[in-house]
Amino acid sequence: MTTAASVVLALDAGQTGIKARLVSPGGTEERLFPGVRTDELLLPQLAAAARDVAAGRAIGTLAVGTSGLTSAEFDATALRHLLAAEAPQRVLLAHDSITSYLGTLGDAHGVVVAAGTGVVTLAVGPAGSARVDGWGYIMGDAGSGYWIGREALDAVMRAHDGRGPETSLTSVVRDRWPDLEDAYVQLQSDPAKVSIVAWFAEAVAAHAEHDEVAAGICRAAAQELGLAAITALRRAMGGQPVAEPLVSAIGGVFRGQHVREAFEETVRAVHPGLRMEAPHGTGLDGAVALAGLPAEHPLAALASVSIAPEV
Repeated sequence: MTTAASVVLALDAGQTGIKARLVSPGGTEERLFPGVRTDELLLPQLAAAARDVAAGRAIGTLAVGTSGLTSAEFDATALRHLLAAEAPQRVLLAHDSITSYLGTLGDAHGVVVAAGTGVVTLAVGPAGSARVDGWGYIMGDAGSGYWIGREALDAVMRAHDGRGPETSLTSVVRDRWPDLEDAYVQLQSDPAKVSIVAWFAEAVAAHAEHDEVAAGICRAAAQELGLAAITALRRAMGGQPVAEPLVSAIGGVFRGQHVREAFEETVRAVHPGLRMEAPHGTGLDGAVALAGLPAEHPLAALASVSIAPEV
């Protein structure tokens, strides 16, 4: 018999999409929802996705890894209260850097760079954990899909003005906005502007094979991502040298060969013996792992936890 306590609902929420997995003795269900909007309150968005998946069923544990998590909304109790009908017995709420790490390297020490629309880096070592970046598209996210797309648009408009070299990326931008001089107005007024800008990152990766402007953007992104990994490792290892640190690079940005190879070169220049580790799982796997994380794990203290009072 399925009881509420045996049902785990995991959410991996990013700007590209909210992935959900419901695990119960009866099987596993997965759903995909639109990404979180950083210009709206976060917890109601998470609650809406959880409510949709639960479909009236009681939840034992809700485990969430999400981007856009501010100190004001780092409150698992507030999220639990938004789901009164589903009556979750336990809610765990964490930044998606934590669930990305758990899904990628599990219990091992090392560093994970997760670069999609945004980017965040997390390292775990003897000195604890160290997060680098993940500060959003206005103040950070260096090397992310948005950052790459923004650099591409800047390069196209510089070429249009005569301030920069010609680039084949111009044709990509013209496909979306035939009149380049109207593009900025249309983009700024579009509520999906962050994802639109990030969409151009894929074109940059494709054009890097034959376009020096695109290749330069990829190299610059890789250097930013490499710097984040190096910095996080230094802090998590307490400044001690690491002979063979585990380094894992996940997310759509690393599907581009130019970024991936230049990233590894950047980190290897500081850590020659690094071991590039393929992800053991996904961010959604990490959200499931968060539900069973031992209290003594160094990442456990970074999650907000709320347990329903006994009645």
